Amino acid sequence: MTTGRPNGPGASGTSSPSGSAGASGPAPVDGRYKWVALSNTTLGVLIAAMDGSIVIISLPAIFRGIGLDPLLPANIGYLLWMILGYLLVSAVLVVVLGRLGDMYGRVRMYNMGFAIFACASLALSLDPLRGGGGALWLIGFRVVQAFGGSMLTANSAAILTDAFPARQRGMALGVNQITALAGQFLGLLAGGLLATVHWRAVFWISVPIGVVGTFWSYRSLRETGSRRPGRIDWIGNLTFTVGAGGLLAAITYGIQPYGGHSTGWTNPWVLGGLAAGVGLLALFCVAENRVAEPMFQLGLFRVRAFAAGNLAALLTAIARGGMQFMLIIWLQGIWLPLHGYEFESTPLWAGIFMLPLTVGFLIAGPLSGHLSDRFGARLFSTTGLLLVAAAFVGLLAMPVNFAYPAFAGLLLLSGLGQGMFSAPNTSAIMGSVAPEQRGVASGMRSTFQNSGTALSIGLFFSLMISGLAGSLPGALESGLRSHGVPAGTAGHVAELPPVSTLFATFLGHNPIGHLLGPSGVLERLPEHAVRTLTGTRFFPELVSGAFHHGLVTVFSAATAMALVAALASGLRGRRGAEPYGKEPYGKSPYSKGPGGKGPGGKGPGGEGPGVTDPDGEGPGSKDSYGEDSYGKDSYGEDSYGKGSGGDGAPARSGGNDTTKGQQEWPRAPFS
Repeated sequence: MTTGRPNGPGASGTSSPSGSAGASGPAPVDGRYKWVALSNTTLGVLIAAMDGSIVIISLPAIFRGIGLDPLLPANIGYLLWMILGYLLVSAVLVVVLGRLGDMYGRVRMYNMGFAIFACASLALSLDPLRGGGGALWLIGFRVVQAFGGSMLTANSAAILTDAFPARQRGMALGVNQITALAGQFLGLLAGGLLATVHWRAVFWISVPIGVVGTFWSYRSLRETGSRRPGRIDWIGNLTFTVGAGGLLAAITYGIQPYGGHSTGWTNPWVLGGLAAGVGLLALFCVAENRVAEPMFQLGLFRVRAFAAGNLAALLTAIARGGMQFMLIIWLQGIWLPLHGYEFESTPLWAGIFMLPLTVGFLIAGPLSGHLSDRFGARLFSTTGLLLVAAAFVGLLAMPVNFAYPAFAGLLLLSGLGQGMFSAPNTSAIMGSVAPEQRGVASGMRSTFQNSGTALSIGLFFSLMISGLAGSLPGALESGLRSHGVPAGTAGHVAELPPVSTLFATFLGHNPIGHLLGPSGVLERLPEHAVRTLTGTRFFPELVSGAFHHGLVTVFSAATAMALVAALASGLRGRRGAEPYGKEPYGKSPYSKGPGGKGPGGKGPGGEGPGVTDPDGEGPGSKDSYGEDSYGKDSYGEDSYGKGSGGDGAPARSGGNDTTKGQQEWPRAPFS
């Protein structure tokens, strides 16, 4: 029997039998392949992220193209599902698809995702229907497109973690993940630009990228990580998908008015959806602790780096999503009209004026990812979140009609902070799990991030609506009556739910024209009164006080979330603490097992056969974490070290074998 070990990421040379029956070992990785993997997966997550937000700005053009008014009460569901459908699928399916990647191959799932994404994009651009049928076509294929996009995002981080050595992993994940975050905001700009050409162009843009990405990934990517075949956890899949989907949908529908209330939190369907969602998720947790091969590795939350990193990511995603929607409404509904921009053009210009946020992402993400490889994730991620909180405090102090340089500076600061947080945090989460669990870990991380974005819609819109409900009706009624609108009409308009005004602003409609249009009163008023009411200053000046009150509520909540996220990030533990070997959060699942020494004894990081990799350092040499993860590294003892099979035998249970040992987890990770 050979004394070598299976090749790890970044290694090449000899191999040995897998340490677990039924698990396929990784393939050798050359120096060029990791850059191919980085460029391809970055393209994949960029287009998936952009398509998550590209319809937000372009919704007015899309609905005009299919001949549907989304602001009519009967059509509001189409509007919500055009926004919600993609986010919902992305939130609930990524962990399932990540687990399938662990079982059947991450590259295989990723390649299939690119193909599905390209086909769905083509179908969206060819929508042959109009009205409600056209909207259902778009919603249905947006769900299919999100399914393909989820296959990309669920497996991209795991593919990169497999391909890059530890000393370069933070840089690679930083480039990949910051591109994904920047894609959310670039999607707003792209949607605004393409909608001016044609509404179908919003979907056409994804077709050639999807086709090129599909052929490129099938030709260039290969499996380099550990694969662990297993059975599908049908109970876990069903309870999690239905429970999480129902919960997120109920929260989103909570922003619709019900029974005389400005929001729908008293709606029995919303309350029932919340209760059913929570109940199914509780059942899911119970079931996952009893099945032999669970979909969701709840034991991973016993690892402090994993649990703290995901909590921080969830809270940051909620705060970031809320900021995105509130900034759009702020710019489109108030600031841009006050500076002479017509309401119909504000969606495009809102995306342009938010570019400093994206610039901050792109500057800080790769740089902090590279530096975290040397100095650890905690310093950069925690500092980044404190900068995000400081930016929210700055936005709280801004007047509604602000000076743009100061506003742009705060957006840049927020982007820098989010970039500093995201890349090191992702690297720390992905580095804290065993190699054959990177797919499900990547899916779990994406689930928290995407769920935060979906939650932000219901949470922050509800907070804003509550802030507007107290003062907007009175201000609206008095303002309309002072310009000749009959008292009855003004009172009726003032009693309409604030969500209608918010969505009109969000979609680039003239709010007063939308509110008064059905009554026909604009046709009977003097021309000068109509020009004033439908001009670019009347509505922003009318609602600025009420809107600022809502902004204070929203940004105060976002500041609190950013600070709690910073606290969680600071408590993630010292650099290099992971669930391998000796770690500071309790007994590791990979510590000494019942048997003798495993297949490697002292591996190439210690006194075993060193193998040189293309970067000039073998897996046994020292890297930026101290020493490589084979042999003795910062995670403690070699994961192929002391196992249960006797001298030289593959470890089969317990011990430090990464394919079996993780069945037992530390008991007190936060002690």
